[in-house]
Order: sequence, then C-alpha cells, then structure tokens
Amino acid sequence: MTIREKKENADGFMVSNGAVGFGLSSSSMTATWIWAASFYAAATAGYKYGISGPIHYGLWGALMILCIYPFGKRFRTIAPHAHTLAEVMHARHGKSSQLLLAVSNVVGSVISITANFTAAGALVYILTPFSFSTGVLVVAVGILAYSIWSGFRAAVLTDAAQLVALMGAAVVIIPVIFFAAGGPGMIRGGLDGFYDQGKPEMANFFSMDAFLYQGAPYLVAVLAYAIGNQTIAQRLFAVRQDKIKSTFVTATFGYAGTVIGLGMLGVLAAMVGLAPTDGDLNNLIPDMAVEYLPGVLIAALFIMVIGSLASTADSDMSALASIMMADVYGKHLSRGKVNPSTMLLIGRLTMVAAAAAGVMFAFASFDILDLLVFVGALWGALVFPVIVSFYWRRMTNVAFTVSVLVALGFFLVARFTLIPMTGAVAVAFETLAAVGAAIVVGLLVFGLFGRIAGFIAGAVMFVAMMPLFIGFLRDYEVLLGSLVSYGVSSIVCVAISMRNKELFDFALIDQRVVLFQQEQEQLRDHGADLAAAAIHPPSAATAAHDHHTQDDARTGAATAVLTIERDDAARDRTEGDPQR
Repeated sequence: MTIREKKENADGFMVSNGAVGFGLSSSSMTATWIWAASFYAAATAGYKYGISGPIHYGLWGALMILCIYPFGKRFRTIAPHAHTLAEVMHARHGKSSQLLLAVSNVVGSVISITANFTAAGALVYILTPFSFSTGVLVVAVGILAYSIWSGFRAAVLTDAAQLVALMGAAVVIIPVIFFAAGGPGMIRGGLDGFYDQGKPEMANFFSMDAFLYQGAPYLVAVLAYAIGNQTIAQRLFAVRQDKIKSTFVTATFGYAGTVIGLGMLGVLAAMVGLAPTDGDLNNLIPDMAVEYLPGVLIAALFIMVIGSLASTADSDMSALASIMMADVYGKHLSRGKVNPSTMLLIGRLTMVAAAAAGVMFAFASFDILDLLVFVGALWGALVFPVIVSFYWRRMTNVAFTVSVLVALGFFLVARFTLIPMTGAVAVAFETLAAVGAAIVVGLLVFGLFGRIAGFIAGAVMFVAMMPLFIGFLRDYEVLLGSLVSYGVSSIVCVAISMRNKELFDFALIDQRVVLFQQEQEQLRDHGADLAAAAIHPPSAATAAHDHHTQDDARTGAATAVLTIERDDAARDRTEGDPQR
C-alpha cells in the first residue's frame, strides 16, 4: 500500500522505466533466481545423488547468472526501452517469432507459479495443522494482494526484504540442523553408509551419475531459462544499463552459497535415513525441520521458504502481465492506439488469471525437479535463435520460426522415446546432441570472450563429445532431448538464414520499441501545442508558409487532443461517481 501510486505508469508497472539501481536489482535478481525449486529440487538432488547433487544444482545455476550478463548488455544496447524479449523479437523479425517467445514464456511462467504454490502447500501441510490446499490458496492470495498494486516495482521492493529474511535464516538453520543431526561424526558415518548400501556414487564429489542425470540436464535447462525467461529479461530491461555486470556478478555468489547449502539438507536426510512424508521428495526440507529444529527456527524456515517462493511467484505474475500488456495489447489489440489505463487493467487481470491457474495446477502436486528440467528443455529450442537475432544480420523470421518448431519436434521424440533409440536413429540423435553440446559451450564462451573464442570452444567440444556420446547418450533421454533441441534449432536456423542476402539494420529495433506511456504523453503534449496554435495562429508571414498543410495538421491534432481530454474527463467523472 505504501508503494502504490494513485496513477500508475504503464512502463513503470512493467520495468520501472529502466532505472533500478544496483542494490535493489542485485537483491531482486538473487531472490528471483532462488525460488521454490532452489530449495526443494536442490534437496531432492542431494537425496538422490549424494554430495555432488547440490553442487551440480547450485554451481551450474550460478554460472548461468554470470554468463547471461554479456548478452543482457547487448539486449539493452540494441533495445534500451524494451519491456519484453518477445517485444524485441517483434521488432527484429515479426509476429510469429514474437508469438513463439511469448507463448513459451506464458507456459513457463504458469508452470513456475504452479511449482511455487506447490512448494507452499507442502510447507504448510508439514509444518502446520492446515491442509495442502489451504496453504496453496492462502499463499496465492497473499502474493497476488501486493503484486497487483504496482507490478514489477512491487516485486523488486519486496524481493529486497525477502532476500534478507531468506539468507539470514539460511545462515542459522543449516548449521543447526547439521549439528543436531550428529555433526562431523554423522557425516563420516553417512559416507560409510553409502558404501555399505552399494551407493558409492553418492559419496563421490565427482559423481558421473549426478552429472549425467541431474547436473548436465540442469545446466542445459538453466541456460535456456536464463535466456528465454521473461522474469530475467524484465530485470535486464529494468536495471540501470551501467549496473548490469555488477548486478549479475553479485547475484551469482549469493545464489551459489545459499542453494548449495540448502541442497546439503537433502544429503543429510539421506545420511540419517529419513523417509519423506507420503514418499514425496518435496517434503524433505520441512521433514528435516520438524525432526531437528526448535519451534522458533521452524518459524524462521517457514518465513524463509515463503519469501523465496513469493519472490519468484510475484516475478512470474509481473512477467505475465508485461507480456499481455506489451506483446498482446500493445502490439496487436490496440492497433497502434495504446491507452495506458487499459494496459494497466489488462496487466492486473492477467495477474489474477495467473494466480488462479497456478492454484488449479498446484493441486496436481507435480514433481518440481521434473517440471524444471522439462520447461528448460523446451526453452532450449529458443536459445540459439534468440541470441543470434541480436548479433547476426542475416537471421530471418522464417529461420527463427521453423528452427524452433522443428527443434521442439525432435526434443519430444528424444525425450519421450517416441521412436526406439537404436541403430542409425540413435546415432543420428547422438550426433545432433553433440552439436547441441558444442552450441551450449560455444555460446557461453562467445558471450564472455568473443566470436573467435566461441567458435574454437564449440568445435573442440563437438570433437570431444562425438566419441563419448555415440552408443552412450541414448540411455539418458533427459539430457539427450535437451541437447538435441539445441543442436537442431541451431542447424536449421543457420541453414535457412544463409540463403538470405538482405542484412538487417539493428538501429531499427530501437525505433520500433517504445515506452508506451511516454509515447502517449508526448503525443498528447504535441497535440496540445498544435491545438493552441490553431486557437492563437502565428503571424501572417509565418502562416503564409505551406498554409494548407499546417491547417490540416492543426485541425487533426486539435481534434485528437480534444478527444483525448474529453475521454479523460469522462473517465475521471465515472471513477468519481460509480452510478455513472
């Protein structure tokens, strides 16, 4: 309520006008990246794969935060006034590219909201007398209640408070559980127990099982999440341009330390032989809290987890609102006549709809780790076309659209084994996966060190992976599907774009991406000036110059501004008198 403005600005509601400073932006980036999956999926990774599980989860997620900032700087340089990546794709390519990116973000954000509400329900179910569904509903209403007022600004400001609570509680809770469970002696006994149970990989810091089943798929998924997700893009377009690097470097270390520490609670649970309530691995952290924490620290854990999932759920609501405001209404429904008040109404209604959808899907109690890997792999088909669109002038709309759709088809075939992965078919898919691995490494190196280094790193990766993948990767369908989506989208995109001889002018993007509220205000001010000129005409000598053209302009502008003022006055009267 204290940050609410009487007359909200549409651009501020979406990206805070691109003026967020280092402190708020870094805390918001960290809090948003540390979401429910960071708690529950990191703990699940520790429980399933042992010591190296949380390390793979936290390390690769942190690395993606670090690697995204060079691309983020490029995005902002080309489109400093953008609100969504899909909006930029519309300016760069056209409607079909924008639609693909917008739809993928709508699906991804709804699933993200679902995962966070699921985590809330699990926490309430374990730690309170209330049911899972009650927890989901209460948290959904609470997050919606403050997000709907001010959109992105509300998300950023609450992120700062949530991050303080989250990290403060983690510093206390993790050591308390560690020593309450037995301390260093329990660790030694737990490692021996892994060997006794025939699970030596769980005691190995460099477990290949952890890397192939969890680490590598997550690395691929989180790169796609970092590039394609609107919650991250929203922060790229909101932070001050000179603070992008410092923001993402700070978030890298904050994320890694917190998530790896929380994931180790899953390792401790495996060491002490804890069986999660109802067999649901999402209950691991609440179960450990009930078992080893006093009541005060259980309350602190409750606040910490609620803060982490709220900081991401409100960001997803804000991301969905900006997509509907900028991409659906601003680019299509408004037909070039944007009304900022209507835009704000659409954004708020989108938040309500997103919360309702998240609640309904949360009742299905999906596994959070599986959701994360699946969505990230789907976004993988978009990563290469999106990044290349900002660097390669030959890239075309047809190349973007066809490459994404074909890659999605190949991903589904590989991920769900729609065709038996044997013989020549398996070799073909493994070769495409090797291309995908080369693309992932090449893009990361390219972002940090430049084009030549990126090409060299990609080529080395392809040569190194080919003999390892053939005959081996077909048994790891999650990783195979994820890498295939990267490889196929890259091959198809390059093949189609090479046929194009026209070179795109990147300066056009900045001309086509505008601040909606500012544009309307400038139009209003310009119209008011011309209307005043119509009432108080200039001198005879000036008026004689191009008389007919100026008369037409003044008449049209005067009519436009008077119409705008009439509509505003009518709206103000209606707001003041509900009966009207």
